[in-house]
Amino acid sequence: MKKKISIVTPTFNEELNIEKLCDLISEEMKKLNYEYEHIVIDNSSTDSTVSILRKKALIDKNLKVIINSRNFGHIKSPVHGILQASGEAVILMTSDFQDPVSLISIYLKEWEKGHRVVMAQKISSDENSKMNFLRKLFYKTIKCISEVSLPANITGAGLFDKKIVEEIRNINDPYPYFRGLISEITNEIKLVPFHQPKRLGGKTKNNLYTLYDIGVLGVIKHSKLPLRIITFIGMIASITSFLVAAVFFFRKLFNWDSFTVGVAPLIIGFFLIASIQIFLLGFVGEYVMSILTQTRKLPLVIEKERINF
Repeated sequence: MKKKISIVTPTFNEELNIEKLCDLISEEMKKLNYEYEHIVIDNSSTDSTVSILRKKALIDKNLKVIINSRNFGHIKSPVHGILQASGEAVILMTSDFQDPVSLISIYLKEWEKGHRVVMAQKISSDENSKMNFLRKLFYKTIKCISEVSLPANITGAGLFDKKIVEEIRNINDPYPYFRGLISEITNEIKLVPFHQPKRLGGKTKNNLYTLYDIGVLGVIKHSKLPLRIITFIGMIASITSFLVAAVFFFRKLFNWDSFTVGVAPLIIGFFLIASIQIFLLGFVGEYVMSILTQTRKLPLVIEKERINF
């Protein structure tokens, strides 16, 4: 009996890519000795992505579609799609062709060798060189401060054995940092190096906010170091402020008529301390927001419709 493989693709406004991607995945899986399902989870696209998927699903029963009731973001939707898969292994693959379809056969070969997690690792990229540099810097930074070993330059794409998927289900994180979550479950991750091409069509859905969101999420989910640094900064700032205040107090006390406290040091000191406090409160707020998200236990997404399930 053939093993069943699930391929999960999250989409949002991918009308220029999704039909070709479905066709290429279908062709690739026909070459391999597996049953398969291709689950496309759409984040309430506003273009013709959903209508294209409806037409494809009529003629391809391996194609299954989940349409979300609204856009639940690029963090939660892919994980929900993975949890709906029924295969012996699940492959997460983006819809913009930055994860080459040819990686599927490589993932499966490594899985058959006994690797429960196989992930794609960028060794080079056709994306903007400045953005590529910033990404690598982020990966190095989070790897240094994380309490678990996080592989560098991984996008989250890869293959995950059904036992790993069950562990993700049991953790039930309502706002997961997926790459870090996998590292929390196991450190036995087989990395497959690849060159990342440019997006085939359309525009990236990432912007400054989404990149900040996933970056901060990675830090607060997997490191206490920022809180420790905040504590030390607060301690040092408090001691410094006390010493400065003491110096000014005694100089004024013993030189009452000749020593005048200038306006400049008061203004500089006030705004310095205020800016440090605001920054630190903001960072603590990120941790508090994460705790709030965890305690609310909202679902990853709310589905509007399913096709071919």
